[in-house]
Amino acid sequence: MRVAVCQLNARDDRSENLRVARSLLQRAADGGADLAVLPEYVDYLGRSASAPKPEPVDGEFASFFADAARELGMWVHAGSFHEIGPDPEHTYNTTLVFDRSGRPAATYRKIHLYDVEIPGRVSYQESATVAPGASTEFVDVERIRLGLSICYDLRFPELYRALAIAGATVLVVPAAFMLHTGRDHWEVLLRARAIENQCYVLAAGQIGNHDPDRTCFGRSMVVDPWGTVVAQAPDVVGVTFADLDLERLAEIRQTLPSLANRRI
Repeated sequence: MRVAVCQLNARDDRSENLRVARSLLQRAADGGADLAVLPEYVDYLGRSASAPKPEPVDGEFASFFADAARELGMWVHAGSFHEIGPDPEHTYNTTLVFDRSGRPAATYRKIHLYDVEIPGRVSYQESATVAPGASTEFVDVERIRLGLSICYDLRFPELYRALAIAGATVLVVPAAFMLHTGRDHWEVLLRARAIENQCYVLAAGQIGNHDPDRTCFGRSMVVDPWGTVVAQAPDVVGVTFADLDLERLAEIRQTLPSLANRRI
């Protein structure tokens, strides 16, 4: 199976962000991808005062990417967007996956919220405006089982172990990973999740500056079940391809059966 991770620089112009996302999906399809993955908050990453209104899972955002999946004949993981939440003060940070015909195949709401206070460097309280999801989610995409997560989830290995135990062979991480942590932790964490769960990891990130005063690390990549980075994006907006070798995945799980040997 050929996959594509799409890296972009979403800002405060939703129409432009969606135009760029659609062009990246076109490039993914032209390159033979069966599945393309977009980053967290693919449609808007800017000031909250001008953010688009949250939508239901069958709103305009969903229709846009369902149409793209159908027109391109490709599975589309639409990063994430602000879904209508449980109360007027909170949204959900939600992933949608569409099959080749444009039908919705999966919905995942981000479980772990980025509440961080580093004096003089960063102050971010995602839980002030976003409600956490409550369930793990996966979806069968032809020959693979895709385990779903979003950005800060990456720091919580128990989520990925639960997905692996449920049969996931590929883990997906759409992200807007901050520069100051991403340059030290992004690749290390992605490789760790791949190694400990013997899964491929597909990580699609935002890149560059975003208002207000936010810079994302980028370096979208694909990691194989041995922990080897098999494809990595340069520091620009673009599409990066990799071919998943499912026979290699099975061989790794057979020769080093750490999942089968677990006791807890």
